[in-house]
Amino acid sequence: MRKVWMIIIPIVLSYILIFQWGLNERDPKNIITDVSRLMPTKIDKIVKGSQEKGIVNALSKAREENLRVSIAGKRHSQGGHTYYPDGMVLDMTGFNVVLDVDPSGKTVHVQSGATWDDIQKAINPYGLSVKVMQSQNIFTIGGSLSVNAHGRDIRNGSLIETVNWFRLLKPDGEIIIVSRSENEELFPLVIGGYGLFGVILDVELQLTSDELLTLETEELDVEDYEDYFSQTVLKDEKVRMHLARLSTAPDTFLKDMYVTNYRVSEDQEKYNDYNTLKKDEFTGLTKFSLGLSRNFDWGKNLFWDMQKSFFVKSDGNLETRNNVMRSESKFLEYKGENDTDILQEYFVPVDEYEEYIDDLREYLVDENINLMNITVRYVNQSQEAVLSYAKEDMFALVLLINQGLGEEERKQTGETIRGMIDITIEHGGSYYLPYYQYPTHEQLHQAYPKAEQFFQNKRQLDPDERFVSIFYEVYGK
Repeated sequence: MRKVWMIIIPIVLSYILIFQWGLNERDPKNIITDVSRLMPTKIDKIVKGSQEKGIVNALSKAREENLRVSIAGKRHSQGGHTYYPDGMVLDMTGFNVVLDVDPSGKTVHVQSGATWDDIQKAINPYGLSVKVMQSQNIFTIGGSLSVNAHGRDIRNGSLIETVNWFRLLKPDGEIIIVSRSENEELFPLVIGGYGLFGVILDVELQLTSDELLTLETEELDVEDYEDYFSQTVLKDEKVRMHLARLSTAPDTFLKDMYVTNYRVSEDQEKYNDYNTLKKDEFTGLTKFSLGLSRNFDWGKNLFWDMQKSFFVKSDGNLETRNNVMRSESKFLEYKGENDTDILQEYFVPVDEYEEYIDDLREYLVDENINLMNITVRYVNQSQEAVLSYAKEDMFALVLLINQGLGEEERKQTGETIRGMIDITIEHGGSYYLPYYQYPTHEQLHQAYPKAEQFFQNKRQLDPDERFVSIFYEVYGK
């Protein structure tokens, strides 16, 4: 009987894998995808880098075999940015050592496969905090640099502003230091460069002091938010971080908001009572509520009311900066049998916000899209990166969308998303590039006027096109 099960179990597992990927591949080990599961792709091999010498040797081997190379971390980019058909994928997640923390200089030196969680654990004992990162701490440093991430901090904008230097493994195998004064032409290309110029090996980041913050939450109407933010939030230097959510519930669709400000607390002497790093809480409840939101309009109304009530009741709570930057992440893990969750992110000038939301609401009323959540953040003007999304002070709207995995569902979602991007561009805005390739070439170049310069630089600095991705194949050629 045991022998029978030893035969049956591998067969069953193989069918499960094939069903999950949606491809009838004989060797599923060579199929790779990202968190969206929209682009399963057959590659040649995955090489897991844990030592610098091994990473260098892997690139040398790729040159010998004329393999294209892509670089992957947690693979939360959703548009084929981390792999390429029949290419080599460098998995950097094992290259993850925090090399040094300098408390006096307020810097951290870290390998690119480390996560923000790794950094937070290393710097929290020194009373230090990251300046800029995403709202979740699960991403790798190299991945965050490659998308030039931003987050809740309204005093420090894009991640590029907090980078002192990094080491880069170039396509020809040479390792160089890149900073604003050394090999400076590469600095604004690699950060926000989606892994197309080489392998970021390690980086020195600026840190700031951790501090105790008071949460202040209140409800607003959409038409009040623009003035509220400019007058009440941005002008108050004691407000360090800010987050808003915009209703996607049918009863209050794109009309209601609630905002949370993180203000420097007057009770800093209580810091030691709160500086233990927190773990995810209420994950099961959040996942359950989000599941109802995927499937039912009443679920969206319920989820919105629960979210708003929870944060309003948190008004006055104390939390350290590090813990504010340790938001729940496990509730985002969703693998539906026939559907998936994707992200979109649109940047719109602060003074266009009210009119923009009105136009977006009018457009989406007649569109069949399962929009579950919109988070609003602020990012100040930052044009240092060639592919900068913040041409001026912007509100960033992060949209969580549920869609089917089939071709017809992708087509329908794509049409709606292209319409939203058109509205965003009409209001002087842009969109974020790490997501599925729904935007047109024209939209990319409208949102990123330096895109052609970026791709020309790519071809000049990597003439053999050693580092590629599906994203580059679609938009860079």
